[in-house]
Amino acid sequence: MPLGLIALALGGFGIGLTEFVIAGLLSSVADDMGVSVPTAGYLISGYALAVVVGALTLTPVVNRWEPKRALQVLMVLFTVGNALSALAPGYAALLGGRILAALAHGAFFGIGAVLAASLVAAEKKAGAISIMFGGLTIANVLGVPMGTVIGQQWGWRATFAVIAVVGVIALAGITALVPAQPIGRADRPNLRSELAVFRNAQVWFSLSLTVLIFGGMFGAFMYIEPLLTRVTGFSEGAIPWLLVLFGLGLFAGNLVGGRWADRNLSRTLFGMTLALAVALAAFGLLADYTIAAIVLLPAMGFFGFGATPGLQMRIMNHAAAAPTMASSANIAAFNVGNFLGVWLSGLAIAAGLGWGSPLWVGAGFAVAGLAVLALAGRSERTRTPDAPERELATV
Repeated sequence: MPLGLIALALGGFGIGLTEFVIAGLLSSVADDMGVSVPTAGYLISGYALAVVVGALTLTPVVNRWEPKRALQVLMVLFTVGNALSALAPGYAALLGGRILAALAHGAFFGIGAVLAASLVAAEKKAGAISIMFGGLTIANVLGVPMGTVIGQQWGWRATFAVIAVVGVIALAGITALVPAQPIGRADRPNLRSELAVFRNAQVWFSLSLTVLIFGGMFGAFMYIEPLLTRVTGFSEGAIPWLLVLFGLGLFAGNLVGGRWADRNLSRTLFGMTLALAVALAAFGLLADYTIAAIVLLPAMGFFGFGATPGLQMRIMNHAAAAPTMASSANIAAFNVGNFLGVWLSGLAIAAGLGWGSPLWVGAGFAVAGLAVLALAGRSERTRTPDAPERELATV
């Protein structure tokens, strides 16, 4: 395994930690800043929206640079954002630091995914991408609980200071381990060629898939705590280890999904999406039973995140002229899916449909994803009826 993949995974770990650790520190931040918890919650939604903006606006700029240099600059931006968060004198400054760090998120994963795929043989590209995204899953398994403990013991500012240190270490790793890949003037992408990939219907099918699959999984997951305590009957003290189970499911699904996607991309995406729909529906039916919850919670993470490498590979395959821009747009789609899934699940709860309703909303998202996969396959076969089987396997 190329050592550069480890450096990319470390960068992904830091970014994942920044995005998710705030959820365990909201009350502390709200008390310290003198704002309500819902207001502190804008530190989460504001980050997600900034990811979308950064993925679509910053990527075309840094994509003209040599990839290693671009990743170094993005990691500096990420580190500075977290350092400013740790030193923020007030809520506005903290939100600004979060937004600054988020701007690097989409471009880093977009450029990093393309670079990771270039470091290995063609038949191992999805696996390489899964290693990079493995940093993100490890952040959920280990980083978020550890970051929460640090914040509880030494204050939330200490958590952001530690994340800034992780950024420095990742920057050093990228500098030392990621090979430079100089690009000639003729190979430098321009904005017109970058945006031209969005004329391809398959790119939009891919983005829609990402929104639906991640909207389904995270829309259900964000409301999992009240479900487990008020419906299943777990104590508050059991929640941390249950969340670790979910994180382990994410981690395993990411690695397995990458290997399977290298063997057959279309079957992997279909199988993971179908299994996610079944797992969410089963969880909705069996939420009263503790054993079922213990089994289905990691299954939800496994099948939801198991599609990630394949989703990245699919959009890169269908946007060969500008894979980095399309890959970054896919990262933006992850966050759009998170926003939509949480919003619609919240509406279902507010409508009196119960704490288990987000699971059914998520299952509906996954079923819609299956429909998009079917439409995408039909569209591809109609456009290229005589295409060889290997090309159709990318559908």
